[in-house]
Amino acid sequence: MPDVVITEFMDEDAIRDSLSGFDVAYDPTLVDRPDDLRAALSGARALIVRNRTKVNAALLAAGPALRVVGRLGVGLDNIDQPACQARGITVIPATGANDVSVAEYVVATAMLLLRGAYGATADVAAGTWPRGRLMGREIAGKRLGLVGFGSIARETAQRAAALGMRVSAHDPFLPADHPAWAQPGGRVASLPLHDLVAEADVLSLHVPLTDATRGLIDARMIARLPKGAILINAARGGVVDEPAVAQALREGHLGGAALDVFDAEPLSAEAGAVFADCPNLILTPHIAGVTVESNVRVSRMIAKAVAEAL
Repeated sequence: MPDVVITEFMDEDAIRDSLSGFDVAYDPTLVDRPDDLRAALSGARALIVRNRTKVNAALLAAGPALRVVGRLGVGLDNIDQPACQARGITVIPATGANDVSVAEYVVATAMLLLRGAYGATADVAAGTWPRGRLMGREIAGKRLGLVGFGSIARETAQRAAALGMRVSAHDPFLPADHPAWAQPGGRVASLPLHDLVAEADVLSLHVPLTDATRGLIDARMIARLPKGAILINAARGGVVDEPAVAQALREGHLGGAALDVFDAEPLSAEAGAVFADCPNLILTPHIAGVTVESNVRVSRMIAKAVAEAL
């Protein structure tokens, strides 16, 4: 029986280097084979997952010897933390390891959506030369509003400020005298949520999915955004009302949107139909925090932490 069960992809060098002293069952397809997953857990002391594996009470019951759950990422909404706590199971997220990847995704996507010229390849190759309709906007001077100001948002703020953006954030859990507000590129303005949204040329979400944040960005909140604003969600899908985003894009109130996360993942064709014919929309499959580099960092952090916990 394996000591460590890994249900989703991670860097194999990290497994070899940090978990070499343990019997490891590494199978990235286990997440899609629940019966095999439960069987693999029967004697395991550690479980390593990404976001698709639902670590609920039923799955935990299949692993009576479990002592630690490693999360290859930072969001913990797929892990029943009270159930783990009741069993004395330690939950370890990869805090900080993918901050840069998400921050780069947000800033690059904001630039892409503001400029609006990068989907013209077929037209240019066909000789239509569509300059008249491709006059986009610069990112310099725009106001970036960050909903949540944790470590990923702070990395985003630094990159945005370097490009000449003005940065504001809303985070009710961060005291006004916290040193994080004084960023290298200048002080980040702390604003109430409604004021932040009303001033944002680009609104980026950086909050976990909780009862308080579910549906936070709904039709009324989107209506508060300035006309032509860009909305980016690389946090958690349930924070945003997806049909409201689609409607605001079609009506022209939103100037663009990028959604990397969805209320139900993977996004089904039926659920994705709500986005049909939406202009200036980018949909990506929960990949903002996953790069070649971040995969190595996340994998090594969790492999080492799990080994130490065991």
